[in-house]
Amino acid sequence: MSVVWYTLWFVIAVGLLVTVHEFGHYWVARRLGFKVLRFSIGFGQPLVSWRAGPDRTEHWIAPIPLGGYVKLLDEREGPVAPEDLPRSFTRKHPFQRIVVLLAGPGFNILFAILVLAGIMCVNGITQVLPVVGDVTAGSIAANAGLRSGDTIVAINGSKVSEQQGVVFGLLDAMSSSGNADLTVRGSGGATREVDLDVSNAASRRHMTVDPLTGLGFQFWEPSIPAQLGQVLRDGPAARAGLQEGDRVLSVDGHTVKDWDDLVAQISPHPGGTISLTYLRDGATHTVQVEVQSVQADGKYVGRIEAAGPSDIPYPPSMVRHIRLSPVTAVGRAAGQAWDMTALQGRLFWRMLLGQVSLKNLSGPVSIAQYAGQSASEGVSAFLYFLVLISLSLGFLNLLPIPILDGGQIVFQLVEWVKGSPMSERAQAFGQQVGIALLILLMGVALFNDIARQFS
Repeated sequence: MSVVWYTLWFVIAVGLLVTVHEFGHYWVARRLGFKVLRFSIGFGQPLVSWRAGPDRTEHWIAPIPLGGYVKLLDEREGPVAPEDLPRSFTRKHPFQRIVVLLAGPGFNILFAILVLAGIMCVNGITQVLPVVGDVTAGSIAANAGLRSGDTIVAINGSKVSEQQGVVFGLLDAMSSSGNADLTVRGSGGATREVDLDVSNAASRRHMTVDPLTGLGFQFWEPSIPAQLGQVLRDGPAARAGLQEGDRVLSVDGHTVKDWDDLVAQISPHPGGTISLTYLRDGATHTVQVEVQSVQADGKYVGRIEAAGPSDIPYPPSMVRHIRLSPVTAVGRAAGQAWDMTALQGRLFWRMLLGQVSLKNLSGPVSIAQYAGQSASEGVSAFLYFLVLISLSLGFLNLLPIPILDGGQIVFQLVEWVKGSPMSERAQAFGQQVGIALLILLMGVALFNDIARQFS
C-alpha cells in the first residue's frame, strides 16, 4: 500500500479521535460555566478559523494533526475582566476542574464504547471456537506438546470459549513473564494440561501484533479458495485487469491449490513479472502481472494487492453467532472496553517494571500502517481500529504525567487537599518533567517504528 494511503487514513483517524477528545473538554467546560477562549483541532497557525457561541469562542483547524487543545480563560496568562473572573479556570472549584480534565479521556472511552456497540448491533457477535491449527515445529507451542486439532478451554484456570478470549489471556500471561497453563481438549475428546513458557523473548516480541505468532501456532481456519476478494485500486492485480471473483488456476504454469498456495507462489517474485491464469464467468484467461515488492518480517516479498475472499464459512459446530439488542450491545461493549483498558494498564505497568520489552511500543508510523490496512479491509475493520486507538488515547491521557490530563488532575487534587495551589515553580518543574517523559516515550515509540521497518 502507498505512503499516501497510510497517511490519509492516519490523518482521518487521529483527526477524528482528537476532535472527540477535545470536544469532551470543551462541552463539559461550557456546561460548568468555564469561559472557553479557543477550541483547536491540530497545532500551529490555523488553516481555517471562525468564532461562534455566546462567548465568541475561536474555532481553529490547524495543519499539524497530531493533537489539539481547548484554551480556557485563565488569569495566570493575563488580565481578566472583573465580570469574567468567576468563569476563570483558577476561580473554579478543583472538583469542577477535575471533571473538565477527565472529560477528554472520558469522551474517548465513551466514543469507543458507542462505536463498538454499533458494530455489535449491526454485525452481532461471532464467536469462533479456539481450535489449534498449524503448530510450527520446534516452537514454544510444539515443545510444550500443543497439537493441531486441540481446543483450548482454559488459560491459567480461567475458562475461554472463543478465540478473542484466548488472545487476551495469552497477552496477559506473556506480559507477566510467567507461564500460560492451557487446558486443552484433544481431537479424541480427552483433556490435558499444556504448559507454555511465555517468558521467552521470542514470544514477547510479538505481543502487541499477534501473540500466537511468537508462541508458534495459529487458530484453525477453513481452506480458502484461490479466489480474489477485494482488488486494491491501482494495485498490480487491478492494472492487469483482474477483478473480484476471479478464481486463480495457476501461476507461471504451476497449479494453485488454495489461497495460501497462491500467496506462497507470488511471494518469491518481488519486483518481477508472473503469468497468472484465472477463471471468470466460465472462461479461462491468462495475464502478465507485475508483482509489487513489499517489506515484511525483515525481507522483501511479492504482493499483487488483492485480498482473499471474505466470509469463508466455518463448520457450524465451531461458530456461535449472537444477535444483540442496542441495550445489551452497549453493556457488552462497555465490558469489553474495560477488559481491553485494564489489560493495557497491566501491560504498561509491567513495561515500567521491565517485565515487558519497550519494543512493544508503537509510534505514528505503525499506527499509520494499521490505519491504512484496516481501512483497506472494510468499514468494520477500520471502526474496530478506531475503538482500539480511542481506548489507548483515553488511557494514555490519564497517566499522571504533568503535561497530560492525568498530571493536571494530580495538580488539582493536591490543591484540593492542601487548600491552596501548588507553587508556580513546582508546577513549572512538573511540566518540564512531563515534557521530557513524553518526548522520551515518543522517541522510543518512533525508534521502534523505524527499527521494525529495517529489522
